[in-house]
Amino acid sequence: MIRIAFVASAVPRRCGIATFTADLMAAVKAADPAVRCIAAAIDEPNATHAYGPEVRWRIRQGDKASYRGAARAINESSADVVNLQHEFGLYGVWRDGAYDDHCVPMLEELKKPVITTLHTVLPKPEAQIREVVRRIAERSSAIVVMAETAARLLGEVYGIERPPIVIPHGMPAIVPRGRRRLKRQLGMDHRTIISTFGLVDPRKGLEYMIAAMPQIAARHPNTLYLIVGQTHPELLRKDGERYRNELVAKIESSGMAEHVRFVNQYLRQREIVDYLLATDVYVTPYLDLNQITSGTLAYALGAGKAIVSTRYLHAAEALADGRGLLVDVRDADGLVRAVLAILDDPALKAELERRAYEYGKEMAWPNVGRRVLALTRELLGRAEVVVPAQASPVDEPEDIEAPVHSA
Repeated sequence: MIRIAFVASAVPRRCGIATFTADLMAAVKAADPAVRCIAAAIDEPNATHAYGPEVRWRIRQGDKASYRGAARAINESSADVVNLQHEFGLYGVWRDGAYDDHCVPMLEELKKPVITTLHTVLPKPEAQIREVVRRIAERSSAIVVMAETAARLLGEVYGIERPPIVIPHGMPAIVPRGRRRLKRQLGMDHRTIISTFGLVDPRKGLEYMIAAMPQIAARHPNTLYLIVGQTHPELLRKDGERYRNELVAKIESSGMAEHVRFVNQYLRQREIVDYLLATDVYVTPYLDLNQITSGTLAYALGAGKAIVSTRYLHAAEALADGRGLLVDVRDADGLVRAVLAILDDPALKAELERRAYEYGKEMAWPNVGRRVLALTRELLGRAEVVVPAQASPVDEPEDIEAPVHSA
């Protein structure tokens, strides 16, 4: 039996890394039910959560000694290997323009093999960030990234000679059917749905899609743009709902109240899938061109959506070869042209959906779980134990009525 200690934020913390890690743990256990997964959960400052029984240790975010203490506790545990999910904000703090890293001290303390997944790989890092990533790679037994672009950057920009392993961002195994039924279920039948989902914050560029809606709605009066998700908790603590209120003001001043709607909820995976399957065009108008990983984009690909996106790193790679339409950052007119190109041309829409699904289905969590488990076994030098295939309730394909390209 393999025992894996995961180090990351953990649900119920409302954080993309927490959700990702929970899904990854479930996928690994589905690949081999004999695997035991335990976790060290990173608590945000001044907060605490009621975690599940898998969380054995807590780390106080921003407290370097707490990371070292967790490493010592893991050393003394029965864990065979550590799986660390890295994001700069979780493993360090910025003080007076300098980044104070807490990950390398933790890795220096750990005596177990470590698989580190880098969720952010900046294409033009400051010298101190480049050095931190190099030191993380040196002290990890294996490095995982989620895109070929990230693997290339680690070699060319960071000078890391050992090639990382590319394992894509996981997503539920979805069969993209049921659009008509789900629109009825959501009370949106006879609407053409454009959507963006995820935690709301200014980096999403939502105001540019809102600005595009008057021209889109003029040609397609039944169009509805759904912004699905709550405000990012860190933004909420700092600024309250200022950004969302600014978006509401833009919607009202442009007369788009009937064509833009918020779904201000933190959704379960099943609900996210339902909204995606009901969607006609999925949009990520993000402003950060350095974003190397997007879980929402992975979900949309896996659901076989026609996608419009700005050219951030993950989108530029994932939507190449005709899998989606790319536009410039802060370009509302570009969003108008791309969305109308899809809505005006059913054949183009169907082809984009087909190509997205063919690409995205390889990223389903059962595949990702098997690959992570295989890497773990390889690292530990253990032969693979064959277990009967066993579907997980989370990872079961969502096979719902109606053909993939129904409107």
